[in-house]
Amino acid sequence: MTEEPPVNSAANDIFSFPGEVTIPQAPPEFKSGFIGIIGRPNVGKSTLMNHLVGQKIAITSPVAQTTRNRLRGILTTPAAQLIFVDTPGIHKPHHQLGKVLVQNAKIAIESVDVLLFVVDSTTPCGAGDRYIAELLNHSPTPVILGVNKIDQQSADRQKIDDSYTELAATHQWQMVAFSAKTGANLPELQQVLIQHLELGPYYYPPDLVTDQPERFIMGELIREQILLLTREEIPHSVAIAIDKVEETPTITRVIATINVERSSQKGIVIGKGGLMLKSIGSAARQQIQKLIAGKVYLELFVKVQPKWRQSRIRLAELGYRVEE
Repeated sequence: MTEEPPVNSAANDIFSFPGEVTIPQAPPEFKSGFIGIIGRPNVGKSTLMNHLVGQKIAITSPVAQTTRNRLRGILTTPAAQLIFVDTPGIHKPHHQLGKVLVQNAKIAIESVDVLLFVVDSTTPCGAGDRYIAELLNHSPTPVILGVNKIDQQSADRQKIDDSYTELAATHQWQMVAFSAKTGANLPELQQVLIQHLELGPYYYPPDLVTDQPERFIMGELIREQILLLTREEIPHSVAIAIDKVEETPTITRVIATINVERSSQKGIVIGKGGLMLKSIGSAARQQIQKLIAGKVYLELFVKVQPKWRQSRIRLAELGYRVEE
């Protein structure tokens, strides 16, 4: 499946981190550190990080458990550099992939300077939130309770708010309510996070927004469109492999393979007469063009990889492994 590109602006590489780049010396009183974004699936962690860094680097979807990798987003202000680590939602795993994702999220708890525990203010504090709270309670890392989706709260919001106020009080956590979607109270959240950071250097060049390679982001943008366009028909049995990226002064050519587990899923992704694959490719191409700020020619293939989520070898081949 191919897509012809519309005209777009010149390339602007803000995702690569070439070795020749010199990281400047931080000014006096400058703060920096790593912030782990933790929470149940679908509480808005990726939306929050995208809004904070001002660039779409993490995929968002109405389907839960869309985040698979610990994705770093970088926000640099005159006073601080905040490196956000977006983790998979912590949940009860049902396959090898799920075990890897949850283990990576737990590892992130121990490898950051501050933890931002994000909860959904449209529902009361539940067993899943309390399970994560217990995990965090055993960590010496400072925790901020981030109460998201305040723009979507219903009339009985007081009862829900009280359940999270009680959770924060029980663990002696500072609490900030905000909306990752509208940006409400995000400046306040940003200031609270900076207060908990120590004096430190620039870890990355000030104009960088992520340390992930463009190929990874491209694959995630393709996967996002599959989740959005197929919804419940295709669960999380999809993995994207970027096979080839060719850059010229006028266009970037991307060839990618969509891996699914069953032949029936391949049929759904391709669609009648190839219409679904064309829609996925068209929408993904537009997002990739925003990513690289240039014209893109995207070609997609679909391949059946039976039970890839249960195989450690297949998971490793597709880039999913327990992180150090």
